[in-house]
Amino acid sequence: MFDGLAGRLQEAFARLRQKGKLSEADVDEAMKEVRRALLAADVNFTVVRDFIGRVRERAVGQDVMKSLTPAQQVIKIVHEELTALMGGRQAALNVSGRPAVVMLVGLQGAGKTTTAAKLAQHLRKQGRRPLLVAADVYRPAAIRQLQVLGEQLKIPVFSMGEDANPVDIAKAAVGRAGQEGCDVVLVDTAGRLHVDETLMEELERIKAAARPGEILLVVDAMTGQVAVEVAEAFHRRLGLTGAIFTKLDGDTKGGAALSILAVTGCPIKFAGVGEKIDALEPFHPDRMASRILGMGDVLTLIEKAQRAVDAEKAKQLERQLRQGEFSLEDFLDQLRQVRKLGPLDQLLGMLPGMNRLKGAVNLQVDEKQLNRVEAIILSMTPQERRNPDVIDGSRRRRIAAGSGTRVEEVGRLLKQFKEMKKVMKQFSGMSKKLGRRKGFRPF
Repeated sequence: MFDGLAGRLQEAFARLRQKGKLSEADVDEAMKEVRRALLAADVNFTVVRDFIGRVRERAVGQDVMKSLTPAQQVIKIVHEELTALMGGRQAALNVSGRPAVVMLVGLQGAGKTTTAAKLAQHLRKQGRRPLLVAADVYRPAAIRQLQVLGEQLKIPVFSMGEDANPVDIAKAAVGRAGQEGCDVVLVDTAGRLHVDETLMEELERIKAAARPGEILLVVDAMTGQVAVEVAEAFHRRLGLTGAIFTKLDGDTKGGAALSILAVTGCPIKFAGVGEKIDALEPFHPDRMASRILGMGDVLTLIEKAQRAVDAEKAKQLERQLRQGEFSLEDFLDQLRQVRKLGPLDQLLGMLPGMNRLKGAVNLQVDEKQLNRVEAIILSMTPQERRNPDVIDGSRRRRIAAGSGTRVEEVGRLLKQFKEMKKVMKQFSGMSKKLGRRKGFRPF
């Protein structure tokens, strides 16, 4: 989402790093670039003005100007102010009630129903027992959509049909939660194409009936500054406790995410980062600031890996690498585990400095190429995957036809795999030698 903003800020700071000592003029020039970058990213004008004022005041202080690395100090200040702008630290979800009630609100098309299911999945992973509540009786098939998602996740869905009153549905759902053994109630409310009085009055009645501890605005990040205006309108009437941004993986400028807390006081609690049902992440302001400034986000990458990587399979792979028994079946399994972490472009963006490297060498990650690699391996017989040396010309032609690829692509994959095995074997041999000499364990 923040690619455009990140690129412009990193360019500005790269020029700043080239200078030894900094003058006030140098800082002012850098702040002009930062201001332009933020405005181009659709950040609220007042927010930009106040942000630049705070950064400049700190950046021209004696501690910075006399520092041995003044440019780094300025970047540190920008990082701290960006983090503060987005909330300072992760805003935890309030699930203290018995049951805890979370009310999801927002305009039509923002993704409330899907987000309700994603949030239910997230809470269940934390040991909670969520109940989804279908309180949108106006949008065609809204109730059925939530029921289908609930069936997929094996999470109960409470509904009273399209003819019921949403206020009665929410009230009854809180009572049903105890009977179902659920400790969190997630109320999926109706939306409109725009904010109107009828919608707000109904939401106020639902709030009074269900008494939610959290009222979360689900907002489409693609809507830009409109998202901030929507948040202000909902906050005035309902007293929002936070926001969930959807489509943060999309091609959006990101200014709304940087503006919403400063304008409304509502922290971003979660971010939707994909279409899959588990593509919902807690929003960490400090980590997002690091990614914007090209510092990476290794903590999130580690957390993704811990969730996606099978520990037993990792141990088995370790043993196979030591014994030089790595096969195309193992390679396919590892490829699939890596892809569970999310789009590779996103993963690369979490590595420090990778955004600058991608721009410098015009690095493009082709997800379709990975699909072709998977198709080629799946078109092989079990024997061919375990022992690629048996693959001759006729087998290559058969594999290419079965995978919808060219014979040259099959040959290229086999060659690359052979080279990779050679490197792994050399590494394994070096590790064993080190282990014998120093009692060193390579893994």
